[in-house]
Amino acid sequence: MASSNMAFRFEEVEKTGTGFETPDGKGRSITTRRFNPDAIPKLVLAATAVSAVVIVFFIIIYIAGLSLPAFREVGIWEFVSGDLWYPSQGYYGALPLITGTVLVTAGSILFAVPLGVGAAIYLSEIASEKVRNILKPVCEVFAGIPSIVYGFFGMVVLCPFLLNLFPDQLMYSTSWIAGSILLGIMALPTVISVSEDAIRAVPVSYRRASLAMGATGWETTTKVVLPAASSGVIAAVILGIGRAMGETMAVIMVTGNSPIIPDPIFNIFSNIRTLTATIALEMPEVAYNSIHYSSLFAVAILLLISVIIVNLTANAIGRRTKRKLGIIKASEHSFDLKSMIIRRIDAETLRTIHRLKPLIKMVFKAAVLFMLASMMLSLFFANNLALIIGGLVAIGYVLISKGMKYVSSTDKQTAAHASLKLLMVFVLILLAIIIGDILIKGLPAISTDFIFGMPSDSGRAGGIWPAITGTLELLTFTALIALPMGIGAGIYLSQYARENKFTHTVRNAVDALNGTPSIVFGLFGMSALVMALGWGYSVIAGSVTLAFMILPVIIKTTEQAVSAVPKSLIEASMAMGSSKWQAIYKVVLPAALGGVITGIILSLGRAAGETAPIMFTAAVAFKSQVSFSLFEPVMALPYHLYFLAGEVTGSTTNQYGTAVVLLGIVLSMFLLASLIRYHYSKNTKW
Repeated sequence: MASSNMAFRFEEVEKTGTGFETPDGKGRSITTRRFNPDAIPKLVLAATAVSAVVIVFFIIIYIAGLSLPAFREVGIWEFVSGDLWYPSQGYYGALPLITGTVLVTAGSILFAVPLGVGAAIYLSEIASEKVRNILKPVCEVFAGIPSIVYGFFGMVVLCPFLLNLFPDQLMYSTSWIAGSILLGIMALPTVISVSEDAIRAVPVSYRRASLAMGATGWETTTKVVLPAASSGVIAAVILGIGRAMGETMAVIMVTGNSPIIPDPIFNIFSNIRTLTATIALEMPEVAYNSIHYSSLFAVAILLLISVIIVNLTANAIGRRTKRKLGIIKASEHSFDLKSMIIRRIDAETLRTIHRLKPLIKMVFKAAVLFMLASMMLSLFFANNLALIIGGLVAIGYVLISKGMKYVSSTDKQTAAHASLKLLMVFVLILLAIIIGDILIKGLPAISTDFIFGMPSDSGRAGGIWPAITGTLELLTFTALIALPMGIGAGIYLSQYARENKFTHTVRNAVDALNGTPSIVFGLFGMSALVMALGWGYSVIAGSVTLAFMILPVIIKTTEQAVSAVPKSLIEASMAMGSSKWQAIYKVVLPAALGGVITGIILSLGRAAGETAPIMFTAAVAFKSQVSFSLFEPVMALPYHLYFLAGEVTGSTTNQYGTAVVLLGIVLSMFLLASLIRYHYSKNTKW
């Protein structure tokens, strides 16, 4: 009975921070003190959490408000379905931009999914623990490369390579296929990491049961593990789609930026333009408060809605995976469409469907293969010949599938494992080519004069010291703005928030903010901070914009790190007479410090490599001296590289040198985060 009372008291303390009536030094109980010592910290932390919600809704309402004149003038349907985007002539049809975004995203997923999921299967099911611990962080390096460096690599290496490979098909070096390959590489770390986590989350008992039934390791992987992890893998793919859809700078540099619908629609060698690229290219030159100005906010709304839907879908599928694996309980009112449909079908029909299922799947795959092969081959050969070859490809697929029945399970496993190893090697080669090209051509440019010198001749000569100091200025003030809000909101959500509608709203707002494309932050920063508040291009405008962008990462990593600390530590501290806040401050935060610092470094690393949010708010192409004023613009490494690559001919050496310095800064921050994470995980005893 005593133990139950004690449990009740601890529960009350967890919720309110004041339920445990330990006498203070004067013999008074906590509840009889004049004020609750937890009240002020709790209020401050709650305010930081509310601020995340306010920021999200303010950004959405602000952008939606500015988009209304365009929708009223053009009409919502006409704006979405119009096939001509020519603002100088009064044409505001966003269909070519929507089509370009969908096509380049679809191409990137076709590139990233086989590589990413295959690499995830290799890391989870085939590689030894030692190999996995080495290769997974290596794959995560993809995520640390700034998008502007990807775009630079695509412009100077990938596009010329494709032009040499397809000289008869490509009119220019830029193309849809170049954008898809580059975005596919950028989406790889998301697909690999999330898929691998989902596959490893499948209980070991599933594998043991399958192996005990006589299945091989590969059969267990394909028929037991992957179906169980399918929801998580799909969530990984959807997150990859969101990553590709919201990318700006890399797309601008390799897709040609022509607002047209490819003819034919599957012409992967055509130039295209995306929604993000349209905002980035036209915003600096548009007349303030014109219909053209408003139409760019309408484009941002389309982009924002698309990405939020993608992220919410991924979150819903992620929760479905957890329910499927028993990690969380299913709601009594959860909607299960599959079960509803099955319940309405009689048993005989179900048996027929089950019997024909392999044939239906094979016919469907052969049809898709025939369609894709014919479309792609028609870009190289006459249509009739393309159809014939496409048909032969589909027939070949069917024959191989039938022939696989006569191959032993052991041979299938050997072939599958060898293929996945080769696929993993290909992923590592991609990483080596990107980083190797930048380092080999960029390191010779590095010298003390280059690092500490002032730029001259429009950046063709001299150094990049103003760009380095400008980047560090932006990072410093971004940290000062984002860290208190992010850490406070993370602690509140972990330690004080109850599971109710308010908490659910805060978490959804954080997720929405996390998925918002960086160009939307830049658009908001330019309109609200630079123009409306009159801050102009300045360090403070850029820092606030970057702070809004990294805020959700800090909130989520802080919440996860603090939640990982065992509650028994808090209970023990409070049993000694400390308040809830004192227990958090003196016990929980020191224990969670590794995770919190890791999240801070990763988010600042992302801010250091971003171009889109600062190109409208803080960065200028050229400054001949260093300044340290909050209200003056600065040079920044990402924008300096973008300017040199796009505007200054004959600056190749300085382009590569700038890319090396930027890559070095960002990857150093990611390496530091990895070391801190490893140090704390090694010393964590719970």
